[in-house]
Amino acid sequence: MTKMVWKRDEIESPCVQICVVHPAERICTGCYRTIDEIGRWSRMSSEERQAVMAELPARKPSLAKRRGGRAARLKS
Repeated sequence: MTKMVWKRDEIESPCVQICVVHPAERICTGCYRTIDEIGRWSRMSSEERQAVMAELPARKPSLAKRRGGRAARLKS
């Protein structure tokens, strides 16, 4: 006898287990969701999740900006 594994037919979470909220943008630097979206994810409909997933790639460039790092600190 084999065990049947129950799976839900829904969109997977974009979480990559890098949970750090960007202080200015207020979105997770790992999955690019807002705190509200992360909190509501399990209660969202499939359509809501699809809408969020479609927006995520556009959010990435706003986090790619570097603040200067070591070079900026040495200038001051």
